[in-house]
Amino acid sequence: MTDLQKQFIDILDEYGYDIFSVQMIKDTNRLAVKKIHQAIRTLSRSGLIIKLERGKYIRSGFIDSFVIANFLAPDGGIAYWSALNYHGITEQFVNVVFVQTAKRKNEEITINGSRYKFIKVNSRKITGYKTVGYGNHKYKITDLEKTIVDCFDLPHLAGWYQEIIKAFNQAKTNQNKLIKYCKAINNVSVIKRLAFLSELLEKPNMEKFIDFAQQTINKDYSLFEIEKKRKGKLNSRWKLIINMDEEEILEIANS
Repeated sequence: MTDLQKQFIDILDEYGYDIFSVQMIKDTNRLAVKKIHQAIRTLSRSGLIIKLERGKYIRSGFIDSFVIANFLAPDGGIAYWSALNYHGITEQFVNVVFVQTAKRKNEEITINGSRYKFIKVNSRKITGYKTVGYGNHKYKITDLEKTIVDCFDLPHLAGWYQEIIKAFNQAKTNQNKLIKYCKAINNVSVIKRLAFLSELLEKPNMEKFIDFAQQTINKDYSLFEIEKKRKGKLNSRWKLIINMDEEEILEIANS
């Protein structure tokens, strides 16, 4: 290892940088810009650091996929099926890290064998995150209630209804947070489905959410399951076409 490479690694050690940007190294004021780029080039060739994308790198042994994902999309955070796994309300493990962002384009990339799927959403949906970890190993992930709302908003990113019905049934949700996040995503059909399920599953402490839903729903009928045919029992209370058998819904919820 050259003296310059050692200087660079010493900076990473001192600041606890397992994942870093060129700008972070510049901000230490420890090396000239020319030397920073020179060190990065040679360390990349030797495999001691790995390029994530332009200007962003990890040390070769760093494998925390949630930290990496959030570093690549710092405006957003871990969401959808990945967040369901984190909160322990799905038994299905997926080998893709789902990342919600308002700034990156919809894309899927692979880094060190791990797949990352970036979901671009309206900036109003960038809310409801909690921060996990410490120092250079922090990442943001949607809290329980935002995870539920997001998954009903885009069910194909969470294993479809088999997973999200069961997850909602298991989740001990805060109805005030549910209301807040339903307002943020601005999808009336999601509110209808959650309200219908709340009553069908007899979820406790949901009275305020039910009142909110009643005041929010429109007169148009929505499908309960968006991929099934527009055929089923009409639920006039929630303006839903129940195109899944209620017994099946209950069986899924309790499976």
